[in-house]
This record gives sequence, C-alpha cells and structure tokens, in this order.
Amino acid sequence: MRLGRYLTLLRRNRAFARLFGAQLVSFAGDWFATVALLGLALELTGSPSIAALVLVVQTGAFALASPVAGVLADRYDRRRLMVVADIARVPVALAFLLARSPDTLWIAFVAAAGLSLGAAIFEPTSSASLPNLVEDEDLADANVLSSSTWGVMLAVGAALGGVVAATLGRDVAFMVNAASFGFSAWLVVGIARPFSRPRPAPGETGHAEPGRAGLRGMVDSVRVVVRFARGNRVLAALLLSKTTFGVGTGVIVMLAIYGREVFNAGDAGIGILFAARGLGALIGPFLARSIVGLSERGLILGIAGSFAAFAVCYGLLPFAPTLLIAAIAVFGGHLGGGAQWTLSSYGLQRAAPDAIRGRVFSFDYGLVTLMITLSTLAAGLLAERLTPAVTTWIIVGLAAVAATGWIAFSAPVWRRRD
Repeated sequence: MRLGRYLTLLRRNRAFARLFGAQLVSFAGDWFATVALLGLALELTGSPSIAALVLVVQTGAFALASPVAGVLADRYDRRRLMVVADIARVPVALAFLLARSPDTLWIAFVAAAGLSLGAAIFEPTSSASLPNLVEDEDLADANVLSSSTWGVMLAVGAALGGVVAATLGRDVAFMVNAASFGFSAWLVVGIARPFSRPRPAPGETGHAEPGRAGLRGMVDSVRVVVRFARGNRVLAALLLSKTTFGVGTGVIVMLAIYGREVFNAGDAGIGILFAARGLGALIGPFLARSIVGLSERGLILGIAGSFAAFAVCYGLLPFAPTLLIAAIAVFGGHLGGGAQWTLSSYGLQRAAPDAIRGRVFSFDYGLVTLMITLSTLAAGLLAERLTPAVTTWIIVGLAAVAATGWIAFSAPVWRRRD
C-alpha cells in the first residue's frame, strides 16, 4: 500500500496535517461517547430498540440538518463554520453526564441530536474544503487519508471507549468526547490555507450562486445538486453509492446486541466489535486505492465489489462461535464499507465545482444518513421480535437487493473502457 507517500504528504502539507488531526481527535471522542451511550441505553432499559434509537437520533438529526449545512458551506467562510461547530459541541457533549436513570435518558438523546447537528456542518464542509487544501496531484492520497480517519478512530476510539467505560466509568468517556471538540477547533483555527476558491463576480464565467438562506435555500440546494447529476450516470451513481450502502447499515445496531448479550462481554464486547468495524474502514480505503485505481470504471467496479464484501461477511456473522470470529466477520464487512466511502467521495471531489461542492456533499451525506436512520430503526424493531441471527439476515438481504439495483444502474459505466 506504500504508506510512505501518505506520510510524506502529512509532513509537507501542514494545512492538511492539521485538518487530518482535527478529524482524528473529533472522531475518537465521538466513538468514546457512542460506545458508552449504547451501553448506558441497554443497561437502563434492556431494550434493543432503545439502543437502536441512539443511532437513529444521531443519523436522523444529521440528515435533517444536511440541506442547511450545504448552503452554509458554500455561502460562508468554511474554516469559521468548522470552528463554530466544534466549539458549540463542547457543552452539548457534557450534557451526557446528566443522564443517570431511565427518566433522564432523554437528555442523552437530545445531546446526541445536538452533536449530530454540529457534525452535519463540520463533516461535509471538511470534505468540500479538502481539494483546496492540497495540490491536485495529492487529492487522491489526501482523500484516502481523510476517509481513513473515521476508521482509525472507530478502531481506536471504540476499543478504548469500551475499556474506559468498563474500568473508569462512562462519565470519563463523555468528558473525553467534550475535550476532543475543543482540541479539534484549535487545530482548524491554525490552518492558514484558504478553504474555498475565490468566487467569480456575478456575470463572470463560472459564477454560481452561493446558496440562499432559509427554507427556499434548502430547496434550491437540493435542486442544484439534482440538476448537476441529471444526465450524467457516473455522477448519479456516485451520489447513490453511500445511500445504497446505507440500506444495510442498520445491522450496525446488532453489534451492541452481539457484544453485550450474545457473547456476554458487556461494554468491552461492544467496543471490540466497533473497533473491528473501524479497522476494516481504516484499511479498506488503502486497499481500494491500490487495487482498482481512480478511473471512472475503477471507481464503479470497486464500489460494486465493496457491496459484495459487506453482504457476504455480515451474512456469516450469525455463525460466529466466539467474539473474536465475530470481530473478523465485522472487519471483513467494513473493508467494503471503507472502500466504497472513499471511492465515491473522491469521485465527487474530483467532479464537483468548488462553488457547489458543499451542497453536493451535504446532499450526499444527507441521503446516506437518512437511509441509515430508516435501516437502523427497522433493525431495532426487528430485534425486539426476532433473534439476532434472523434480524441480521433480513437486513443483509435488503442490502443485497439494493446493491443489485445499484450495480444494474451503473452497468453502462463499468462495462465500458475508459
């Protein structure tokens, strides 16, 4: 995978290195809190659907905020938006400390929604800014590294979060999450390179509206992206990639059930399975970059293979006799997850003009988080009535059907030669 090229990029591009660091610490805190919150919800209620609701609230709030975030990312200073989003999340993250009983668990859900609102601004804005923080020839490598941050900190943050919650208590995990946002804001403030390209004046070639405020701006944001993708099957396929993958991601809520109840390993078991998910998401982008390349055909073929890896590995998960074998299955599934996220993100970064890139990524993230919300809600409801194995197979089956439809839609692209 020639890791030296990625380390060289971090050494010589200080702006990207700081953004990379900000993403690392922010995601680490998120997973400290998520593992602790899932364990808290199961402990206080004993209900898989309530545990699923934790993830539903996170992704649902993200999806609802995405159209607004896209307009903001294209209208205002992106650096300031990211800093404000980080600082605002510090007190929100500390609100988890107030959830002590079933009667106060609602506070944790409100706080989880608040953190997702901040993430809905930070993450698409970061993706939209990336092509402006690196040279064109470095964009592919920077995208792989940036995409891997989620996997790195899911692997490290989830594992450590489970251990910390089990040994030092969940309050420590929640405080680490709050501190991570403050450190992330400090790193972003120190980036001197511009996050956006200069906007052409009205009437000049290449001028695009930066986006209106309010409800009309949200509608316009969606309309601009749909118009951008219409008639271009490659772009449409890339925009639908993450959403198609999202059909099956409701199975993620089952990791809490497998870790805590099937294998009786408590919060540490949840952390191990989430860490395996993160490790797969970390390695997947590097494998995808080296195996399928970065041509349009390579991107589409790589995404199709990612869907297959996810479905096969999660289909085998219920057969796992031990927590270790289950972790290996989860790892394999998210090799595919990390690969498809990286490939689709790179394709969109390369194709979308800077003036609308914030709206493109907010649309992309909004669609996938909406689908993840619906899938997670379905998984939680099914888990209340069916065994973990049957629930897993139903969700994986739906994912396989969706992936088959996506592959058929994308066939004109992957069948042709570049």
